[in-house]
Amino acid sequence: MNVVVCVKQIPDPAAPQQLDPATKNLVRSGKLIMDDSDSYGVEMGLQLVDAAGGGEVTLVSVAPNGETSGLRTALAMGAAKAILVSDEAIAGSDALSTAKILAKAIARAEPDLVLAATESTDGYTGTTPVQVAELLGMPSITFAKQVSVDGSGVHVQRQTEAGYDEVEAPLPAVVTVTAGVVEPRYPSFKGIMAAKSKPVDQLTVSDLGLDASQVGAQGARQQVIEVADAEARSAGEVVPDEGDGADRIVAFLERLKIV
Repeated sequence: MNVVVCVKQIPDPAAPQQLDPATKNLVRSGKLIMDDSDSYGVEMGLQLVDAAGGGEVTLVSVAPNGETSGLRTALAMGAAKAILVSDEAIAGSDALSTAKILAKAIARAEPDLVLAATESTDGYTGTTPVQVAELLGMPSITFAKQVSVDGSGVHVQRQTEAGYDEVEAPLPAVVTVTAGVVEPRYPSFKGIMAAKSKPVDQLTVSDLGLDASQVGAQGARQQVIEVADAEARSAGEVVPDEGDGADRIVAFLERLKIV
């Protein structure tokens, strides 16, 4: 069984983030790490391959400057190889343009199953995986809390507010997994050393058969016009309860036109 896992490499969330004043885009020039939400997809892929008794996990990522630090972490976990799309023309891509790039790269791996996080922690659009599925002509299942593969189909427990739905789809398919679907393993020293020699196929936009005008800022259908600091929260008001607390709460809500 061949599983592709989408891995996004992002600036370390623990470090101060910067926006390019000219483009309003997040600065990604430094070292990038694997988005923590993608570690669940990597682990899920590895477990599914083990359960199938054969196959491999291939990582697919889009990142600037040929960055592979985040990919090496996933390779150290046990993935076999990676495909990295890195091209200056990609800068400023919106979700759909990113999906077009990922879909072209994923198609090269001829997967039985594609796994991704429900959304990235530096973008939070939550739309890219389903766009990838549409472009590849595959069914998609989102918010999986449990995944299993049986023969030619994938079986998913899909997380809902009330519990979960049981959903099935034929393979190949795209499935997004929630945090906690599995417990990601820590890369061992042996895995870290082995990851250094695992193949990373680096591609450009033209290698994928895409025109530069279809991606990046040129192909984006949205534009960030302005970025402003969030409004500082003012101190709350403390109201001693002198027996009329309920009435004062109602009056306060009425002023806000909530009741």
